[in-house]
Amino acid sequence: MLELFKAFSLRCAQIEEAIRLGDDERVAALDRDIQPLVEAILACRASTLVEVYMQLQFVSYLIAEDADDGTFVTQYAAVLSYLLDRYFGAHAPEWRVPPVAELRIRQPPAYVPDTDNGQFLNAAILQSLPDRVAVLTRDYRYLYSNPANCAHLSRKPMQLIGRHVMEFIGEERFANEAKDRLDACFAGETIDYLYERKGSRKRCRMVPLHDAGKKVMGALITIQNMDGF
Repeated sequence: MLELFKAFSLRCAQIEEAIRLGDDERVAALDRDIQPLVEAILACRASTLVEVYMQLQFVSYLIAEDADDGTFVTQYAAVLSYLLDRYFGAHAPEWRVPPVAELRIRQPPAYVPDTDNGQFLNAAILQSLPDRVAVLTRDYRYLYSNPANCAHLSRKPMQLIGRHVMEFIGEERFANEAKDRLDACFAGETIDYLYERKGSRKRCRMVPLHDAGKKVMGALITIQNMDGF
């Protein structure tokens, strides 16, 4: 599913560039790929909670993009209802919580700081944070970006999914500042450091994100403005 998101994000970026250059023919040619990609993403069956989150967020993005067209909103609302029923209804996948009567209650594990503790993201909290927050996959690509980070990068959330972080910080900064720290985070370390950018002090914190099997699947990045502290 991530490959489909990468393809969608790339097509959106290419269309924006073609519009900027005034190449109407290329815009029309690229635009023909959008709907098949949308349909492929919506038809894809998620196999993990992360993919469920991405797919539902994608439908929300489509609804917001076509908010002025009642027909599209109704159509995507129906798709959203279908997906919710698919994953949380009667025919849910294996990771759905079974009925209480079937549960074998065990002592829950202790809370471990700086891990997701079985819950990939609390989107409501991340969306409202004034700090820049992003999730990068192990190949240094965006999986999630909150509004503050999107505003900083001048991109919409779906335009970032699948894009390499080097596109936004440059090859030199990626090689000299980011890559080694990200690799250490992917190896299980929590990274916390200060840096300066354009006369402003920043704090960057990288926390490993673990899947249900305790394997590191990515990094949660938080960038905080330290001016005034």
